[in-house]
Amino acid sequence: MNERLKLLRKTLKISQEEFGNRLGITGGGISKLEKGDRNITEQMVKSICREFGCDYEWFTKGEGEMFVDSDDDIMETIDRIMLGENEFHKNLFKTFARLDEDELLALERIIDKFIEVKKEKY
Repeated sequence: MNERLKLLRKTLKISQEEFGNRLGITGGGISKLEKGDRNITEQMVKSICREFGCDYEWFTKGEGEMFVDSDDDIMETIDRIMLGENEFHKNLFKTFARLDEDELLALERIIDKFIEVKKEKY
């Protein structure tokens, strides 16, 4: 993760000081994280991903893309699916769009439970 932290910062073209300021730590603290002199905590990982739009899987495991898709990218994908010919994909989006607040909360709880069980496996 230390190397990916440095790569992320350099890709964003910002200094260690600016990167740290956005996370509430010093530039020196970022330097120590990049060098591996300090471990990157899970809380710090989440803060970095949230603040800089970085993909969690990429940052923690080096898998996938560096940045998460923007809302515009996601909307384009949804539009493409809805204009496509795959009825299952279209019906899946229609179903989610018709869920009320309670149903969405129940779905969220099910997904959270799935993630919890999956983490236990590893």
